[in-house]
Amino acid sequence: MIGLDTNILVRFLTQDDPIQSPRATEIIERRLTEENPGFVSIVAMVETVWVLDRAYRLAANEIAAAVERMLQTDVLVVENEPEVFSAMTALKEGQGSFADAVIAALGTRAGCSCTLTFDQKALRLSGFEFP
Repeated sequence: MIGLDTNILVRFLTQDDPIQSPRATEIIERRLTEENPGFVSIVAMVETVWVLDRAYRLAANEIAAAVERMLQTDVLVVENEPEVFSAMTALKEGQGSFADAVIAALGTRAGCSCTLTFDQKALRLSGFEFP
């Protein structure tokens, strides 16, 4: 397995750099295999979504589509895949931010009865409560 940093994922998804994008595509489409997949950590996934939102100003549905594409790629192993899927669904449905949805989903997986927050937007997501 080979770990992939955020910049590899962003260059692959955006295809915006004449040198790095083709290299990222080569890695994901030709170098990685199901026997030797790329590992996408939860941190890299959250950072990727943040970059697509803040730096590229993509709409929530476009970001959700990018996450879904990564989840469906056979040569990628996504850490905490069920929680990432849940967060992608929340983002697609406009329920809250991807990062907040990941926090809530990971809390639930860890056995938390709830996750406390002062964030009014996060409170729209299941799993969060105001203290």
